[in-house]
Amino acid sequence: MTSDRDEILQAVSSAVLAVTRHLSVREVLQVIVRSAQRLLDARYAALGVPDEDGSFAEFVAEGLTDKQWDAIGPLPRQHGMLGAMLRDGTPVRLPDLRKDARFEWWPKAHPVMKDFLGVPIRDGEQVLGIIFLANKRAGGGFTQEDQELLTLFAAHAAIALINARLYERGRELAMVEERNRMARELHDAVTQKLFSLRLSAQAAGAMLDKAPDKAAAELERVQRLAGEALSELRAVIVELRPAELDRHGLSETLRKHVRLLDRLHPALVSFECAELPPLDPAVEVAVLRVAQEALHNALRHSGAGTVSVRLAYGGGRLELVVRDDGNGFEQADSRGLGLVSMRDRAEAVGGELSVESAPGAGTTVRVEVSV
Repeated sequence: MTSDRDEILQAVSSAVLAVTRHLSVREVLQVIVRSAQRLLDARYAALGVPDEDGSFAEFVAEGLTDKQWDAIGPLPRQHGMLGAMLRDGTPVRLPDLRKDARFEWWPKAHPVMKDFLGVPIRDGEQVLGIIFLANKRAGGGFTQEDQELLTLFAAHAAIALINARLYERGRELAMVEERNRMARELHDAVTQKLFSLRLSAQAAGAMLDKAPDKAAAELERVQRLAGEALSELRAVIVELRPAELDRHGLSETLRKHVRLLDRLHPALVSFECAELPPLDPAVEVAVLRVAQEALHNALRHSGAGTVSVRLAYGGGRLELVVRDDGNGFEQADSRGLGLVSMRDRAEAVGGELSVESAPGAGTTVRVEVSV
């Protein structure tokens, strides 16, 4: 048992170090799941953190390929064995999960799981999540000793998870403060410049007939103020680069955004991404904003049942494709869908935006940028 406890300490140490490296809650969950999988030699391992709407705010797993995940579909709901464990808050160890009365069903593409061990991650009386393992590689199923080991691990993992949540909450508060600072800068700098610009323009207009020389001087002042305001506005906008891009890059930031939308909307929203090279920060911001605008249109206006987002790279070009199976539209009626803004963003980084749509045929938004 001493060696097992040593392994637990090492596994928990990895999870705690993940927090000190300033990783997200999801990344800490992934460290916990991988550690538990290795600790008890399981083929499959997963950890679900419930939300208040009957689903899971986070759900990470090991042992499944990306292709299997895509085939399985949306995140699980709080039903069957997972729901029972959330309600009861007690460990469950079974020789065959499928034979238990609490088991209900799996999606068609779900792998077959037999021997099962599930343990709640608790903070006092609150169940923070469930960690469960299936199909022990060594055969013979999970033992009582395995259950005790995983229970001990879960107690320590709860500390790492709480710390990660506190860290993210601190970051959120810091971001709110940063937004407030930006608002103050906009008010104090740009707004004052625009106010002065307006007064100068009015003065020039009043002098145009009677004192053209003075009017010309005021117009020069208008040009100078407009240039200064534009420069200061650009500086503020550069500072508004999403913090997630700096921490995770374009691919993971967009993946997390898609995952959130998939939970919030009835449509199935999926994400696919190939390996990307290092990208210019301006390109990352532009592509992210175009993707967000296209997703907003698809989910709020198109009536789509499925929306897919794909990032690909090849031949020195980055490609973003957002496709939905919604109502589509006539190209001539697209003024209110933010397409001008999306096209401006793409062209600002040397890219091209194209839109394919027709009534009843869905919509495809494509951006290509040389990187």
